Amino acid sequence: MDPVALKRAYGERLSFWGTIGTQSTFPFGSPEDVRREVRARIATVGVGGGLFLAPTHVIEPEVPFDNIVAFVEAVRGT
Repeated sequence: MDPVALKRAYGERLSFWGTIGTQSTFPFGSPEDVRREVRARIATVGVGGGLFLAPTHVIEPEVPFDNIVAFVEAVRGT
């Protein structure tokens, strides 16, 4: 599902949890891909509030540690 489209359609009535792909970006993306996705979600789904930015599900063991660090740094804005 497209979180940006869902935000447009339901953002005034719903909050959103996750939006960072645990079957795509986290395990297979680079740290820069993770940072880019975090920034994009903040700029789109996070507008006006209602976003709990997180992995969509559990972070699996095959996720590179550097991607987890990139997520935390991007969320913090560092």
